[in-house]
Amino acid sequence: MVAAASPDSIAQLTSAAQDEASQRDARILKQVADLFLSNADRLRESQIAAFDGILVPLIERMDAATLVYLSDALSNTAIAPCESIRKLASHDDPLVAAPVLRNSNRLSEEALVEIAKTRSQHHLLAIAGRKTLNEALTDALMRLGDVNVSNALARNAGAQFSECGYATLVGRAERDESLTEKLGLRLDIPANLLRELLTKATDIVRARFLTAPRPAIPARGTVAKQVSAAPRKKIDYTQAQSEVLALNRTGKLGDSIVNRFAVRGEYTSVVAALSLLSEVKVEAIEPLIEPERLYGLIVACRASRLSWSTMTMIIRNRPGCAPPTQRELDQAREVFDALLLSVAQWTARFGADRMAKKLDCAAAPRR
Repeated sequence: MVAAASPDSIAQLTSAAQDEASQRDARILKQVADLFLSNADRLRESQIAAFDGILVPLIERMDAATLVYLSDALSNTAIAPCESIRKLASHDDPLVAAPVLRNSNRLSEEALVEIAKTRSQHHLLAIAGRKTLNEALTDALMRLGDVNVSNALARNAGAQFSECGYATLVGRAERDESLTEKLGLRLDIPANLLRELLTKATDIVRARFLTAPRPAIPARGTVAKQVSAAPRKKIDYTQAQSEVLALNRTGKLGDSIVNRFAVRGEYTSVVAALSLLSEVKVEAIEPLIEPERLYGLIVACRASRLSWSTMTMIIRNRPGCAPPTQRELDQAREVFDALLLSVAQWTARFGADRMAKKLDCAAAPRR
């Protein structure tokens, strides 16, 4: 005689069967993904689409923990199955969606905008981290995103902004000091908006982004790149300091002399002169000749009471640096013109203090 099954035993059997099916599906999904990845470079589009036919039903049944593996595995594959990628990108769990949203080239701009409209801020943050973003997509992300998304976009060198997009970010930066710093370091910000950003920033924030390293346009040609990338040799400034000190005592150290130093490529003398005129140590002035320290160099020149004409010569003739673009010069002029002498002098000393602390930390013995 067969005993009647209780509701509890039936529930236990059903749960066990579901667990077994889930584990089986997870194994199949991993095997299919591994098979695809190991043969991806040999597959035709019709064969890739066949993998979609297997993966999509599995994705719809899988738990998030398993799908994170798949999303990460497919995110950097140039020919990943399109429908599988779209399913993963629109998944409610941002941990599943993030890898493909951030990296996959199989997602169209339209698909990304649609996901931005319908999913969480975490999804938008992942999209904001893509290597390249066109103006239409950044505009959509700024319209829909929160402060974290705005900061991520400002930090992303591959994000392109429309004039309207930049104006929106500058407006938001009034309430967000972190965003102000990130925007100030962008190479592509329009000069007029950079000036607006400078005028609205607090003294501390302005000083931080003007003295911070910023991306630099690489020098043209292999030789120039090698020179720019080479470690800076230690330079003895003793003689140059003595010479500029003598010029200063006789009232001859000024625009014309520093301009001449720059044109001749005598940057030991340029550094020594800026140090004396701005009352900042040589050790803090020397790094400003590097391409990524353009704003700091402008601050030092302004603090030294040099003219824009001399400033231009110093920028154009820096050793190992690519010639400045017109955009860089426009930005530099806006920074130069916006800086009051007193603000430039305070900022130069603030930057020197930061540099001194870094040097002290580097020299301190590790415990």
